[in-house]
Amino acid sequence: MSTKFEKLEKLARESFQSPEVPETLPLIHLRNGMIIFPQTVVPVHVAREKTLLALEQSIESYQQFVFVTSQKDPSVEEPSFDQLYEIGTVSKVLQVVQLPDGSFRVLLEGLERARAYEVVQDNPFLVKLEILKVNYRKTKKLEALIRSVRESFAKYAYYTQRYSQETLSAMSEISDANRLADFVASLLPLQLKQRQSLLEQLKPAKRLEMILEILSHENEILEIERELDTKVKKRIEENQKEFFLREKLKAITEELGEKDTEADQLKARLQKLKLPEHAKQKATLEIERLEKMSPYSAEATVIRTYLDWLFNLPWDNSTEDRQDISQAEKILQASHYGLKEAKERILEFLAVRKRSNSVKAPILCFVGPPGVGKTSLARAVSQALNRKFAHMSLGGLRDEAEIKGHRRTYVGAMPGRILQLIRTAQSKNPVLLLDEIDKMAVSFQGDPAAALLEVLDPEQNKEFVDHYLEIPFDLSNVLFITTANVTHTIPPALLDRMEIIELEGYTDYEKSIIARQYIIPKLMGENALNEATFKITQGAIKKIIHTYTREAGVRQLTRMLQRLMRKSALKIEQGAKSVVIKSKDLEHFLGPQPVQNDIMLSKPEIGAVHGLAWTEYGGVVMVVESLLMPGKGDLILTGRLGEVMRESARIALSVARSFCGQDCKEKFQQSDIHINLPEGAVPKDGPSAGITMTVAMISSVLGKPVRNDTAMTGEITLRGKILAVGGVKEKILAAHRHGIKRILLPKTNEKDLKRIPPQVKDKMEFIFVEDIEKAVEKSCS
Repeated sequence: MSTKFEKLEKLARESFQSPEVPETLPLIHLRNGMIIFPQTVVPVHVAREKTLLALEQSIESYQQFVFVTSQKDPSVEEPSFDQLYEIGTVSKVLQVVQLPDGSFRVLLEGLERARAYEVVQDNPFLVKLEILKVNYRKTKKLEALIRSVRESFAKYAYYTQRYSQETLSAMSEISDANRLADFVASLLPLQLKQRQSLLEQLKPAKRLEMILEILSHENEILEIERELDTKVKKRIEENQKEFFLREKLKAITEELGEKDTEADQLKARLQKLKLPEHAKQKATLEIERLEKMSPYSAEATVIRTYLDWLFNLPWDNSTEDRQDISQAEKILQASHYGLKEAKERILEFLAVRKRSNSVKAPILCFVGPPGVGKTSLARAVSQALNRKFAHMSLGGLRDEAEIKGHRRTYVGAMPGRILQLIRTAQSKNPVLLLDEIDKMAVSFQGDPAAALLEVLDPEQNKEFVDHYLEIPFDLSNVLFITTANVTHTIPPALLDRMEIIELEGYTDYEKSIIARQYIIPKLMGENALNEATFKITQGAIKKIIHTYTREAGVRQLTRMLQRLMRKSALKIEQGAKSVVIKSKDLEHFLGPQPVQNDIMLSKPEIGAVHGLAWTEYGGVVMVVESLLMPGKGDLILTGRLGEVMRESARIALSVARSFCGQDCKEKFQQSDIHINLPEGAVPKDGPSAGITMTVAMISSVLGKPVRNDTAMTGEITLRGKILAVGGVKEKILAAHRHGIKRILLPKTNEKDLKRIPPQVKDKMEFIFVEDIEKAVEKSCS
């Protein structure tokens, strides 16, 4: 029975029926990441001849069917079959449009997945296909996946704003899992490998899971981007609002005739300050820059910080030096015992300063062992001069910017420590202590010692330019005092700019006076003790000095006395009315004596000689041991000796062989001489042990014992002459502490005895020698 719309119904039935796809089809290979999914329509631009031939053959012989796949490497112009993906999409050519350049735009409709398993023809590619059927069963999990993908894609579309409402409506109407997965996959901007993986996945559930994972990752990133955009937008709106309100407030202020901006306040402050002309010009320029920029910009903050430093430096602030020299002398004497040379130099400066204001402040360097009072003397100098005091430790400093500051281009830049200390002191003529100048280091950040050359040069520091400040600041009125334990580690150029004042170690007598007059009164005040509750005998003090604290300075002595007072304070709190400490009580309070005379020789011995050495911690006494044993005339050296001392030992051997003469020739040839300096963990170097090693060798060869009450020092030459050495005072004080009575010194060091305290010189015998003959004569008994 015919119907009214018979032809339409027939066409609909034909359209609904799946077309029969031939087993062999022409192959089109796409590049640039393009993949056609089933149930999608995609326009493709075709220009390559091989692809155009395939399309021609498709339209002519294969009912417009074509197999579409992708190249693995898009850069290959004419790929082989192995360079193509096997799995692709059977598609139908819907429309072809020729473009003006001779290429074609083809509209392709993806129908179903297929795998090319055999090449029938190469140009164009003609391949045999296996249609890949998609079979699946509807489950609750699949339904959940469909919902999740819809929701995630809707969220993705909301964030990206790429898809029209019609696209979203079309997606929501798709209930088939296979079609939905392909539809969403075709819409997502994926990499080629991701697209191909989705195409090759035949199970819709797995495909939906892959898509869901991709969408979740993309949505997370988009959420973060959205949050950042919101924050930035809010910040911009706030800044715009603030700028608008400030401009409005500025207009209102100008309308009312009230001008009191930040720049005006800074200009008013500048007028009140007594800045040098060059500093005033720099400040004016920076204020004008600040006035033209937004008050909340980063550069404005940098300028405010710079102006704060510029305004707060003591350009014109200084303290008046003490004019009363006798009063200054009393202050120095009250704070330190001895140190005559250093005190005299300060008083000389005061005397000249009193007569002329044009005198430049000296650059002093106090050199001496630890604990002799270098740092505390610098503080006392500031009190004597009535100047402010500032302190900076250079130990371990390795960055030049610590001295000269950072340039303002760096974030968090600041002036160097020199200007920081001067600002803290609020005086342009303070006493500035640069402690431990001999312990600076060099690194890739620069050499701080080189930066100090300008600071410590009286001819240059009048116009010292800090990198941050960028304008000269006068340091010529600053009294720089540096401290060091040794001078050989200080660069020569820097050492040349400083006036060296040596602070030698104290004698036991001087330590006793310092303890009684300076340390004990100070510590009694710190521990809330007085003469009625705490007493210590002179004998106890001497015993502490001699057996508990053998040192050049008084630092260990101070610690021991502090310990005694703490224990005394405890006894008083426990019920004792007072504490009197005598020599016999020291072991109870301080424990066993840590200092023993183990290294000292108790009797004259063959091949053992007392030598004197100098270290950065003061003088020391050491025993040089020489042993003769059967061998081949070799010299064995032990005790961690440096290269200079090793050379000195070889010279000593030659001198000893010459001194002993032909009678001992066989003994030298058939024996080895072993020289050892005990305390092998301590490195030793220098030429001053030459005489000691020579006497020890001669004593071993001739079998003559060396007096144990004698010590010696001096450099030996190949001709047997004794040359002068340094550190004589420290060496003599060390010998005195160890009970040595006789000292052999080079003749040229006789002048150094003038610096030895009388209480030491009177108790010792000094023998001055010029050659090894006299040294052996006076030392061997």
